[in-house]
Amino acid sequence: MKILLDTHVWIWSHLAPDRMGRRLAQHILDPANQLWLSPISLWEFLVLVEKKRLTIREDPADWITAALAEAPMHEAQLNHEVALTSRTVKVGHEDPADRFLAATAAVYDLVLATADERLLAGKGFRTLANR
Repeated sequence: MKILLDTHVWIWSHLAPDRMGRRLAQHILDPANQLWLSPISLWEFLVLVEKKRLTIREDPADWITAALAEAPMHEAQLNHEVALTSRTVKVGHEDPADRFLAATAAVYDLVLATADERLLAGKGFRTLANR
């Protein structure tokens, strides 16, 4: 399975693995699965740190570099098709980051791993619930 980690799932996998459901954790640890990450998740992480909604000890860029070195992932690049698809996926709200993540899952044929109920109820992309 090719799994795109939602931002919070990516962060939890490093800072709070106990928040991840057993089934999702097993999928993430399974070497047969490919893990993918969008640049949008890095951007969201930086915004959370800047707004002090997430506290880390080190420089945010250093944290990201270390996290990606510890658990390498495929990069789901933003492109024109993702941008166009971000307006056609159904996510039930207008959060641009969620729209880009949903569109990325659709375009790259990935399964979006998330705990966000609004994304889990979305249409036009596949999801994997945090269970």
